[in-house]
Amino acid sequence: MRHPCLTCGACCAHFRVALHWSEADPALGGTVPLELTEPLRRHERAMQGTSRESPRCVALDAEIGVRSRCTIHPQRPSACRDVAASWESGAASPQCDRARLAHGLAPLAPADWHEREDTPPPIAA
Repeated sequence: MRHPCLTCGACCAHFRVALHWSEADPALGGTVPLELTEPLRRHERAMQGTSRESPRCVALDAEIGVRSRCTIHPQRPSACRDVAASWESGAASPQCDRARLAHGLAPLAPADWHEREDTPPPIAA
């Protein structure tokens, strides 16, 4: 089984992605491509497309619930890095669950992680 985020993309098409302007300033070590952002507030920018009534990040290449890819994954904003997939680290993620439900997808469950091919099975006691 592939990582659940690779067949989802719901969070990238549900939330506004706000970031501190410095994350898009290479002179300050920022890695987010400035041309993919837009001004938001005095010290913030947003990923283009995410401030709309029906948000969809400009960096998202996806058919929600089928395939999903962030075209700037290694350079994505900290806001994106901070959203965990439900149960990836052993706990539910309210943001992940809300986004999935908004797109008609069931929330992830612990079993979604145990079934992954690259995850070893639990050790029997």
